[in-house]
Amino acid sequence: MAKRGRKPGQKGKCSVCGKLGHNKATCSDKAKTPKKSKVSKSIGPKPVKLPEVKKNQPAAAPVEKPATQEKKTPVVFDLDYVINAMLQEEPYFSALSRRINKTASQALPTAGVCIDRDTMRYQLLYNPEFMASLTRDHRVGVLLHEYFHLTLGHCDSRRDRLALNPVNPNQPTQQEKAKLFQWNIACDLSINCHLDGKLPEFCCFPGRAKFEKYPSYLSAEEYFKLLEEDEEFQEQMQGNGGNGAGGEPGDEQSKGEFGQMDSHDNWGKDADGNPIDSSVQDVAKEAIKDAMRKAVSEAAEKQSWGSISASMRDQIIKSLQGRIDWKKVLRYFIRTSQRADKSGSIRKINKRYAYIHPGKKVNRQAEIMIAIDQSGSVSDGLLVKFFSELNKLSSLASFTVVPFDYTVAEDKVYKWMRNRHHKTERVSCGGTNFQAPTDFANLRSFDGMIILTDMEAPQPTRAKCQRMWITDKAHAGADGNSYSLKPKWNERVIVIPE
Repeated sequence: MAKRGRKPGQKGKCSVCGKLGHNKATCSDKAKTPKKSKVSKSIGPKPVKLPEVKKNQPAAAPVEKPATQEKKTPVVFDLDYVINAMLQEEPYFSALSRRINKTASQALPTAGVCIDRDTMRYQLLYNPEFMASLTRDHRVGVLLHEYFHLTLGHCDSRRDRLALNPVNPNQPTQQEKAKLFQWNIACDLSINCHLDGKLPEFCCFPGRAKFEKYPSYLSAEEYFKLLEEDEEFQEQMQGNGGNGAGGEPGDEQSKGEFGQMDSHDNWGKDADGNPIDSSVQDVAKEAIKDAMRKAVSEAAEKQSWGSISASMRDQIIKSLQGRIDWKKVLRYFIRTSQRADKSGSIRKINKRYAYIHPGKKVNRQAEIMIAIDQSGSVSDGLLVKFFSELNKLSSLASFTVVPFDYTVAEDKVYKWMRNRHHKTERVSCGGTNFQAPTDFANLRSFDGMIILTDMEAPQPTRAKCQRMWITDKAHAGADGNSYSLKPKWNERVIVIPE
């Protein structure tokens, strides 16, 4: 039976040309089709002919391929995870941590604090690889250790009282290095006894290893005195080259031997290790004091201080109730209120693109308003004190003087130029209204406002710029805090010393 679509006796398509009526055997195009080459059925690779080795001639040494360098994968470390863990356990330190900038850095092996030259604030530097190598509890402990240094003033004021700052910070003498290293160990001993179980075992602790005979819970000054009298410690320190090692970058042997975990090399310096001007250090000190006050307030509201002992809590609160150096506070207020006018300068090296783009030159200018209360309740003697302090303040910056009583005497407003002295002047003698100078400042572009007053008037509304109050001890109360007006919004009140 013939297939469907084909006539009886008709042949199918040719597999060579595809035409009907013939097949592959009778196709005329068969000769044009190239023959396929036979494929070898041998299994496996073809044998390779090795070069002949001549007699009495050593064979050539095999050529080794250069080892490929493995690319180092950057360590991913999430500091926010550590901070979140601390938020649940340490109310005071978590509140303080929110007010401190944190920067990852490979410039130091562990962690440390320094001063940011641009913001004039303390900042925390940490090595991500070091932090990633620690357990969760030890990571939290490292942060608490650094915040303890700031809280207890180890980086600045307490070291100043012991006269430990080198005459030349860039080239300290051997004796200065030894004293600084001794102070570093004393500070760590005073902190680590409060963090038992929260720090790596290699850290120095009172009652352990080299400090086995030292008692716990002493101040840094007390440990410094014990180290001074410890002949064994002094011999061991001198045995390490006599250089103390604590303030010298690159010498980590002594730090590890005595259990110093973090880096203290940048105390009083910026992240690059350059010394910071004393005026900027004063601003940073007042900034951390202000952050501590707010942290204490938050901890008091929550009625919890976490792992901080009662004695340490009392010590922190007492450090904030001492007499305030008003000069440093005013300097801090002015510096933090200043506007930054940045411009390019080829004389400044760009930190990010060195020698490619010009650096930044920062010109800071502050518009500060000084409101002088000239109401009838302010005596002539108090007014003389105010002008005396303003003559000293003029060495820091220029400012606008705004006299007021119940209203602002706008025709008596004038600019007090820097380094100029003015005599005491009374221009009005009415009632007191703090809302008048506040409205005057809110309608203008002032960066900060300081009110000199006897505090005898109701609370005004919130100012758009920073606002600070200055009065004398007689009107502030015997304890320096019981003034009649209690400013809100964390505004500072400065008492002029006698």
